[in-house]
Amino acid sequence: MTTWLHGVSEANGIDLHYVRTGGDHPPVVLLHGLMGSGACWSPVARVLEAESDVVMPDARGHGASSAPRHGYRYDDHANDVVGLIRGLGLARPVLLGHSMGGMTAAVVASRRTAGLRGLVLVDPTFLSPERQREVHDSDVAEQHRRTLDLPKSKLVAQARARSPGRSLEIIEHLAEARLKTRLDAFDVLTPPNPEYRDVIREIDVPILLVIGDRSPVVTLEMATELRSLNPRVRIEQVQDASHGLPYDQPEHLGAVAASFLRELPQLRSTPG
Repeated sequence: MTTWLHGVSEANGIDLHYVRTGGDHPPVVLLHGLMGSGACWSPVARVLEAESDVVMPDARGHGASSAPRHGYRYDDHANDVVGLIRGLGLARPVLLGHSMGGMTAAVVASRRTAGLRGLVLVDPTFLSPERQREVHDSDVAEQHRRTLDLPKSKLVAQARARSPGRSLEIIEHLAEARLKTRLDAFDVLTPPNPEYRDVIREIDVPILLVIGDRSPVVTLEMATELRSLNPRVRIEQVQDASHGLPYDQPEHLGAVAASFLRELPQLRSTPG
């Protein structure tokens, strides 16, 4: 990762930190989930960088990006992404988002204003109103508040015991990202989320929906329903995977995404 670029882009009135692989390739923007960071995409980016210019921003309230006191709803995150695309002059980018980043990517695509070439959604937070209330009313924010008092070494040790199959690199990136996630960022959990069925209906670019066979968020039944709402949806179900798919099987996810990206219209032949 030493050759990758680190930069800051002013977007939507704040500074967004990003890591970028660079190169003369079509751009792909990777959007992380709550308590993540752009660096958490590093193993996936290594798979994609041979054919893509991979941009990995830290969302507001995360990593090294600005942390305003307000503005953590999905429309705010989507505005940040659009501002980043324009600020960096990215031509016809593909968005790839996981969890919170997946919903954010879908909202950006549904607006049809960012000039996207395609969309990869990895177990996005497509939650029913009831599930949204359950998550919001849970103690997840309080758990995070207590976590902020722990040293990184303690978080790493806990994560290694909990997820022994994950690489130490991923575990360390996630621990550092969590410690840099501000409590205000949990406002994104406040209902209501955008209505995900309406969001999917409005998207007019190819969509790859990647889910795990043990996902507690987007089930195969839900994915099939989404495909019925928008025929541009393609479903890829990964075996032995749950919500943490980008962390448990990053190389597999990278290969699946790379295959999808190769099938998209090339920039030079795309009107635009």
